[in-house]
Amino acid sequence: MVEKKLQAVEKVAVSEAESGARAEVDAQIAELRAEIARLTETVSAIGTSTKAVVQSEADLLAERVRERVRDEPLSTLVAVAGVSFLFGLMSRR
Repeated sequence: MVEKKLQAVEKVAVSEAESGARAEVDAQIAELRAEIARLTETVSAIGTSTKAVVQSEADLLAERVRERVRDEPLSTLVAVAGVSFLFGLMSRR
């Protein structure tokens, strides 16, 4: 009889310990999910700002090329012809 009561008490203690551990694990999972959400937002913000920087650099480079073509059309034409000739030679091999 005493053994049965002791086993019942042990089961209750184990159940309480398991539920406490489960609650702790659930809390840790919730913290990790919140951390992942914050990291996702941070990475998204970095990606957006990087895209803006790259886009502005590409626009600046395109504008410089346009100005160069307007200022020196003959030298630009010669440069393009030279590069095309080199690509033609390389593609034959």
